[in-house]
Amino acid sequence: MLGTYDPIATIAVGDLGVARAFYEGVLGLQPYGKSRPGTAVYRAGSTSLLVYVSDFAGTNRATAVTWTIPNGIEALVERLAAAGVTFEHYPGGGMTIKGDLHVGHGMKIAWFKDPDGNFHALAEG
Repeated sequence: MLGTYDPIATIAVGDLGVARAFYEGVLGLQPYGKSRPGTAVYRAGSTSLLVYVSDFAGTNRATAVTWTIPNGIEALVERLAAAGVTFEHYPGGGMTIKGDLHVGHGMKIAWFKDPDGNFHALAEG
């Protein structure tokens, strides 16, 4: 029933100004379309990312958004780190940590948090 509709990744934040500084200034996303009060919408690849203010910001302890990187994840991770992104490291799971990347199972993955603690993953492979 929903297979023909495009989903939108949705991220709850506590302060929209702080979120805009991170998503626009650090991640390099551009505002897209019409935002309603308390929200910001960004174009990301062929879909969108909706950021909205919520009292429940940062309460999800699992990955909220996965960014699919077709190739060149190492260079992207380096650029984001240079822009101030701190990457998470999780030993185990059959993956080896190489710098900020988790490598194994035919994949390369890097995790980071936004200012509200929402988990993002970059995945290649």
